[in-house]
Amino acid sequence: MADAPSDIPSKNDPYASLRYREFLFYLVIRFALVFALNMQFAVVEWRVYQLTHDAFSLGLLGLAEVIPSVGLALFAGHIVDKMEKRGMLLKCVIAYLAIGMALFGLTWQPVTQHLTQHATLIGIYSLVFIGGIVRAFLSPSTFTLMALLVPRELYANASTWSSSAWQIGAVLGPGLGGFFIKWFGVHGAMLAVVLVFLLPLFSLLQIKPKPIYYHPKDGDVFKSLAEGMHFVWNTKVVLGAMALDMFAVLFGGAVSMLPAFATDILHVGSQGYGMLRAAPAIGSTITMFILAYYPLKQKPGIKLLAAVFGFGLCMIIFGISTSFFLSVFVLFLSGVVDGVSVITRQTILQLKTPDEMRGRVASVSSMFVGSSNELGAFESGFAAKLMGLVPSVVFGGCVTLGVVVTTYIISPAMRKLDLKA
Repeated sequence: MADAPSDIPSKNDPYASLRYREFLFYLVIRFALVFALNMQFAVVEWRVYQLTHDAFSLGLLGLAEVIPSVGLALFAGHIVDKMEKRGMLLKCVIAYLAIGMALFGLTWQPVTQHLTQHATLIGIYSLVFIGGIVRAFLSPSTFTLMALLVPRELYANASTWSSSAWQIGAVLGPGLGGFFIKWFGVHGAMLAVVLVFLLPLFSLLQIKPKPIYYHPKDGDVFKSLAEGMHFVWNTKVVLGAMALDMFAVLFGGAVSMLPAFATDILHVGSQGYGMLRAAPAIGSTITMFILAYYPLKQKPGIKLLAAVFGFGLCMIIFGISTSFFLSVFVLFLSGVVDGVSVITRQTILQLKTPDEMRGRVASVSSMFVGSSNELGAFESGFAAKLMGLVPSVVFGGCVTLGVVVTTYIISPAMRKLDLKA
């Protein structure tokens, strides 16, 4: 399991998990991957909207990533459970490095001058699709590796710091993406992405290979996949947390439409676009640092429901706002309440999932939660095409409120949730 420090930290210490050396390298990996991938996607969104000036084309980006990510998720979880976790994550990082280099080529003028606009778009969508394949393996690999770096009694604390590293990357990635586009152009921003991918590559080499807990005897893949689904279905708190977040993000997320809002509604350009993209993650990061000191102990399920309800309200206000500063503020607030949701969900999964099943459960989670961002991007783009940009975001926020109310009524397990390890 984890390499213990000389002085075993108390689980009440807010820095307890940070005293494990390998976990610190894990946080660097977590931050750098999220930073690079968020920056990359923000730059790709901007480039695609530049080429098409069509909100639906942004939704198609999400669809291109989510199809392989969801389609391979269960199979990827089975593979990750059987394989050594650090090695799997290393393969994912190398694949993302190659994709980043290819996207740099497709945004570099000496290359694009020989391509038609249609060919450039096909290349971008194809690389996003390949990234979706890698993502199917990335999510269960990172989830399972974390549990092998700290003792079980520190899972809640480690989840808080892991989510904080994720959110800091999500803050700086799209934010700097917008500024880099302005300062160095799209191709310069893509080069920065490639360089950042070298950081998790180095950090992974500082972590020792980890034991494998899952050794299937009969080789029945479908039986293995069914075990993961069966566990999630019968653990109602896990199922409820996944479903709540999935539907909220699916219908309530407006981030994928930010290039259109920045260009056509708020008229703030790439610099303002970066601020809009960064605002939710800044709010989430602040929340997560606070929760490291003051963890959710009293009625966390009710607080989770309230947080998602607040998220839906923020999306409605953002949709009708024509003020840049108001839009940034409500996106910031949406990140504040989303931070509560992320911490609660990650802690539930770490505490409730057996070691030998972490990869498969993480894959189910990625189907429910992780891919809802991309499905939400497609839903937002499709809704924007049908009913207009602003009405589609307001409609999505209203659906989110309905999902929260429905969950409160039909899920007593969520209302009575207790996160004590």
